[in-house]
Amino acid sequence: MSRRNRKNYLSTVGRIRAATVLMAVFPFLLLVFLLFRLSPDPAGDLFWALPLALASMVSGYILMRRLASQIRELMQAAGRAGQGGEAELTELRADRELFYIAGCFHLLQKQVEELNRKNQQQATQLMVYARDLALSYQRSKREEQLRNRLSRYVGNNLVEKLINLKEGVFLETERRNVTVLFADIRSFTTIAERMAAEEVVAMLNEYFSIMVDIIFKNNGLLDKFVGDQLIAVFGLVDTDGNAPANAIRTAIEIQAATDAMRRRRMAAGLEYFELGIGINTGTAIIGNIGSANRMDYTVIGDCVNVAARLEQMAAGGEIIIGEQTYLANTENFAFECRGQVHVKNKLEPVVCYHVLRS
Repeated sequence: MSRRNRKNYLSTVGRIRAATVLMAVFPFLLLVFLLFRLSPDPAGDLFWALPLALASMVSGYILMRRLASQIRELMQAAGRAGQGGEAELTELRADRELFYIAGCFHLLQKQVEELNRKNQQQATQLMVYARDLALSYQRSKREEQLRNRLSRYVGNNLVEKLINLKEGVFLETERRNVTVLFADIRSFTTIAERMAAEEVVAMLNEYFSIMVDIIFKNNGLLDKFVGDQLIAVFGLVDTDGNAPANAIRTAIEIQAATDAMRRRRMAAGLEYFELGIGINTGTAIIGNIGSANRMDYTVIGDCVNVAARLEQMAAGGEIIIGEQTYLANTENFAFECRGQVHVKNKLEPVVCYHVLRS
């Protein structure tokens, strides 16, 4: 223990010892002195001894009361601090060791306040993290739902691109230059009449599964199924900027897949079919069309109608394209001009081409 600490330690102890001496020891010794003195004038001795003893006891009481007052003040300040109040313990008027205790307690209080401040900061950060985590979870959930919906219409290679687009851009109603593909099974009603319902459904599911994979592979968007007819759109989400070529390539691959499917079914003794495809390029209106209860993201317009008419003109195994598709194509496909043809609901004839498959 250092000299300063020893000195501080003796201050309160010395006060207690002094109070004990004044209140008990000195009066006791004074009484013993009077008893053994055998004074001839006891009354005179009491006259001066009693005030002296009383003064000593009062002085000791004052010392003890001051000490008790300091301890009580320290206790009250500590109580205020414990209840979250402000306690300026270092300003207490106390003996050195009590002042030292008050200082240590004050330092402890500051440390507790600092810990509380840090805990509040951490709690705030945790709340922010929890909020961000909840938002991230909700965003991930929405993206997952969007992925599930988009996967019905486009391939997985385009789903992420669509999700990363500015929110709402993909679903805006607008006019766009697109290429539309119609594919239809020839004489489907006659074929279906010769098959059981389960066989018809199984055949269509096999056919559509193969066709949709080809459309997605070539950056196409599946518009809809209408019975045995399939409609696809190119140019909405294409990443290479050549929707006409993507549509023509898709049609060629679909016809090749249909030929392979037909050969398999013929070998198995099952009903088979051929496919006619029509493709046209032009401006169409794209957007959500329908009622409040049921909406479809689809394309409408003259370009779509012409593609449907060209598909009706195509024989089994043929691919017929419009003039705009032919002119906009950038790849080396082989074509045969069919000249001008009149299509329903068009005043002017339409120039069309037959895509030659090797």
